[in-house]
Amino acid sequence: MVVGVLTLELHLGEADSLKGKRKILKSLLERLKHRFNISVAEVGRQDSWQYSTVGISAVSGDMAHMQRILAAVVRFVESHSGVEILDLQRELL
Repeated sequence: MVVGVLTLELHLGEADSLKGKRKILKSLLERLKHRFNISVAEVGRQDSWQYSTVGISAVSGDMAHMQRILAAVVRFVESHSGVEILDLQRELL
């Protein structure tokens, strides 16, 4: 069993308030959950309206499969309008 953990530091350029941030993040996180069958949550910077730290975890039986899932998640977030990845940390256990 392989557990993958991904931590993303995001800049939400289109957010103009905490309400705007919640709208953008809710859409992104729900789409990630349903598309990739992963666990995802905002884990930091909750009070900052243009920045967010998002934690993602997934489980697989194969290391190569887990690496593909995490790479696909990163590509998906990069393609989301108004969201820029500032930093990412990947951990495979």
